[in-house]
Formats: sequence, C-alpha cells, structure tokens
Amino acid sequence: MRTKKWNVEIVITESDRTTQAEARLRGQDAELYVGEGTAHRSRSDQDIPHIGDELAVARALNGVSHSLLHEVATEIESRTGEQVHRLREG
Repeated sequence: MRTKKWNVEIVITESDRTTQAEARLRGQDAELYVGEGTAHRSRSDQDIPHIGDELAVARALNGVSHSLLHEVATEIESRTGEQVHRLREG
C-alpha cells in the first residue's frame, strides 16, 4: 500500500460584514491549487461569525475542487486525445 499526503491551508479574513477565505491545496509534486470564497452578512442578519467562516471556506474549497477537476480533465484529454465531457463520481 502506498500513502500520499496533500495539505490544505485555509486563511480567513473578516472585515466589517464580509468574510473572505483562501484555500490552498498543495499536491504531492508541489502542485498548487487555490480557491477563494466570500460570505456577506446583511445588516439584518445576526452577527454569528462562524457561519460566515463556514460559508466562505466552503466556497473556497469548492473553487479548489473545480480547479483540480479542470486540471484532471485537461490531463486526460492531452493523453487520450478525446474531450472529457464529465467526470463521474465514485
């Protein structure tokens, strides 16, 4: 069995009613995938900071996921010569 370790670093910045998150995924060969996410709290919302953190982080991780899937699709296309229309889950 072979084990690999990838690391994710997340930085969260809060300013007024806006929370921003940046997620950085570093792969085994030092590839770097970055995603950014933002959450906005309206004036009528309660001030519950962890909700903004969670939403901004989820959006940042979603961006990392999309970047990684795009990279995989590009690599498959370059090796097979066929266009990838959709990557199946599983």
